[in-house]
Amino acid sequence: MEPVTEPSPSPVVQGAPRDRGLGPRAAAVLVFGSSAAVLVVEIVALRLLAPYLGLTLETSTMVIGIALTAIALGSWLGGRMADRIDPRRLLGPSLGVSGAVVALTPAVLRATAEWAPAVLLSIASLTVLVPGALLSAVTPIVTKLRLTSLAETGTVVGRLSGVGTVGAIVGTVLTGFVLVSRLPVSGILIGLGTLLVAGSALVEWRTRGWSGAPALALAVVAGGLATAVVPGGCDAETRYHCARVVADPDRDSGRTLLLDGVRHSYVDIEDPTFLKFTYVRAIASVVDAAFPEGEPLAAHHLGGGGLTFPRYLAATRPGTHSVVSEIDSGVVRIDRDRLGLGSEAGVDVRVEDGRLGLRRLDTGSLDLVVGDAFGGVSVPWHLTTAEAMAEVRRVLDEDGLYVANLIDHGDLAFARAEAATLAETFEHVALVGEPADIGLDPAAVPEGGNLVVLASDRPVDLRAAQEALDARRTGWKIASGDDLASWIGDARVLTDDYAPVDQLLQPYGSRGGR
Repeated sequence: MEPVTEPSPSPVVQGAPRDRGLGPRAAAVLVFGSSAAVLVVEIVALRLLAPYLGLTLETSTMVIGIALTAIALGSWLGGRMADRIDPRRLLGPSLGVSGAVVALTPAVLRATAEWAPAVLLSIASLTVLVPGALLSAVTPIVTKLRLTSLAETGTVVGRLSGVGTVGAIVGTVLTGFVLVSRLPVSGILIGLGTLLVAGSALVEWRTRGWSGAPALALAVVAGGLATAVVPGGCDAETRYHCARVVADPDRDSGRTLLLDGVRHSYVDIEDPTFLKFTYVRAIASVVDAAFPEGEPLAAHHLGGGGLTFPRYLAATRPGTHSVVSEIDSGVVRIDRDRLGLGSEAGVDVRVEDGRLGLRRLDTGSLDLVVGDAFGGVSVPWHLTTAEAMAEVRRVLDEDGLYVANLIDHGDLAFARAEAATLAETFEHVALVGEPADIGLDPAAVPEGGNLVVLASDRPVDLRAAQEALDARRTGWKIASGDDLASWIGDARVLTDDYAPVDQLLQPYGSRGGR
């Protein structure tokens, strides 16, 4: 008879504590929650920084890069520390300190932006890096606590890794689709900080470990109080912007809409024909010169803001029907609640992306398309390309006009590329702006700012447009023909496949109003 050999027990992981006080469900909750929290912090940090750095590809790339650095650093250091210190002593501090930092972040970032902007990038990096690293350390710490034998290593590591990934997905979706649309970003972070400190206290109670939760709770309270008093607050936090409405001290009915700290619209709630911003007066001059006085128009507006120009058309051209594609429902609410938008005849605001709005329109159905959509200080790239301009041309009738507001500084590389793109699409293109900026005053140094570009398949009466510009005292001139071609130079046409708008434009030469 063959001898019976009993299976040997699985080798125990050296150094693993026998009494972990952490069951599989608790481990999953910790990993899930900490991974979700990292993504919440990352997304909300973008919104906190947008008023001061702009909502650009560079800002997004920077925040994502810092968050990924934090995840890598936290995972590495968390694993090393768990091998050297009882993991039960690490969980409480990781959760609690990260919670305190998260709760203090809104006040710290806004105060730094107002009082010490030179160090804003450094402070912003730390407010993402510190909590991100601490929270990312939770997964290797919990993994160390759950490993009991080499035989189950793959199962434990794989399970917790999967749970962490699901947590990150839930944190991303919850923040983008639910939290940001219902809560101010400061409330999101203070609430998250409170949950993390509470989780730290619970872990301490379960493991009888580190006992710093009371002090960290005070830090959360301090963060909430400080957020209420530091400058840089918003009248409303919409899905896309920190929005404020500022009354004009020189005009009782005047209001300025600021989005992420940039003046986007000026509205006279009693007199829609009053146009304060120069670029709006330029657009009005071009449109009034292109169409007979008082003639009603079928118009579509890419971007709404304060709806200054749709209101102007409704007042000066009775019977005009303006459809406005405004992606931010919060801005539309501000238009109604704070900027006096009522049921004006002919102004139909739709909460939608501008390019998708164009696709729903019939071919040749419009007299006018106005481009005035901005994300931060730049035109959303997908509204700048040859394919987008082809959609604009499709919806215009044969005598239709496209007019758009652009902002650029420095070499004006983006503005040149956009003008080149329009020249590829339309037969007639002209540029309106300060003489130095559009190449009509070679002796002057371009400063940049607002430029207005117009395009059509029929000639526009540029002499009449210049007279209208002069009558409104804009000081702007019009470049067309050879002058415009020389100004465009060798600028590359923007396409859906190649549109580096954020890299081409130089948005920070001025933070002045549009």
